[in-house]
Amino acid sequence: MDLATKEQFKWKFYRLVLMLNLIILIVAIAIIALFRAPEGYRIPAFLLLVISAVVATVYFRSQYQSTRKWLENQE
Repeated sequence: MDLATKEQFKWKFYRLVLMLNLIILIVAIAIIALFRAPEGYRIPAFLLLVISAVVATVYFRSQYQSTRKWLENQE
């Protein structure tokens, strides 16, 4: 793998790591919101955060698959 390809992989990897950390953070905030949010907003806030975590997970999975295929083609 040449230097430019390594640099490109590094940025793809960083992006995936940041997306995964964001998903974990959203799930943690959703759990906290379920117990600590004001009474009328608990369930809607929890559902909104869980739905956004699911959407982010689907996007992460597609990006992971494409990065994996790209990496396999580089070898």
